[in-house]
Amino acid sequence: MNPQLCKFILKATPSSIINPKPTMNTPLPLNTGATIPALGLGTWQSEPGQVKTAVAHALKTGYKHIDCAYVYGNEEEVGEGLKEGFASGVKREDIHVTTKLWCTYHSRVEENLDLSLKKLGLDYVDLYLMHWPVPMNPNGNDPMFPKHPDGSRDLDKSWNFVDTYKQLEKLLSTGKVKAIGVSNFSVPYLEALLKRVEVVPAANQIENHPYLPQQEIVDFCKSKGIHITAYSPFGSTGSPMFKEEAVNEVAQKHKVTAGTVLLSYHVARGSSVLAKSVNPSRIDENKNIIPLDAEELAALEDIHKNKGLTRFVYPGFGVNLHFPDKPHPTGDYDPLDNLP
Repeated sequence: MNPQLCKFILKATPSSIINPKPTMNTPLPLNTGATIPALGLGTWQSEPGQVKTAVAHALKTGYKHIDCAYVYGNEEEVGEGLKEGFASGVKREDIHVTTKLWCTYHSRVEENLDLSLKKLGLDYVDLYLMHWPVPMNPNGNDPMFPKHPDGSRDLDKSWNFVDTYKQLEKLLSTGKVKAIGVSNFSVPYLEALLKRVEVVPAANQIENHPYLPQQEIVDFCKSKGIHITAYSPFGSTGSPMFKEEAVNEVAQKHKVTAGTVLLSYHVARGSSVLAKSVNPSRIDENKNIIPLDAEELAALEDIHKNKGLTRFVYPGFGVNLHFPDKPHPTGDYDPLDNLP
């Protein structure tokens, strides 16, 4: 094409087309050819009696991405919220639903999926994730968190997460899942998995925020075409991130809240992000995704260099998960040692 004509076309093209403003429903590509909306409503730790209302409100006000998990214990209420949203005119095919396989079902993948589908009232989910790469005893003293008499986790050392993922792969032919992926996988776990399976995970859902950017994992996933979904974008409960100077400088510049900046940070990085709330006004507030320029993004990423976490905190499985800089006490069981 004529260079002068190219310049003319670019000059005449509105900036909104050349550099579209990100929104809560900006479609981010998955390696399946499908997309995932930028912002999702998270349902972890949402109180009973409130989840239905939160999900229904989110759908009615424009959310197209709902994240849940079997272990959260509230999928029935999530399903009731989905049903109410669909009854209001929201189309199922326009909504992305993610749920997750729990650790005591690693050797019974389709069984756990069927339980989730029944609770959710759905025929399929858009993304099914292995919640953790840690098989637990399916016949232990608790259906979710089996323990030994000494209080340690009752792990299923006869099983491995690669075999679990191979069962996930088989689900793709059933029509019950549109895509499969993982959650809480570090680079060594991803490397080990990719060597042994046929389907590259569509996504890896990890804790991610300016205190814990986990850049090594983000970069690795990007190189392999694995999408990142960020959970806990505001940090842990009581996190001081809302008071960070860099966060508030960006917020003041755009006349938005610190929360808006922290959610927009992930979209600027090309990741989808989950915002958990049962408060209708907060659910509405979280919808405001703004564009961040390179300088603003760099300022947010610099936070980690001085105040960030040095390790990933996992929920006491008593296993070595090979996260960056995590101390590994002698004798910890490492599921990587149990691979074929």
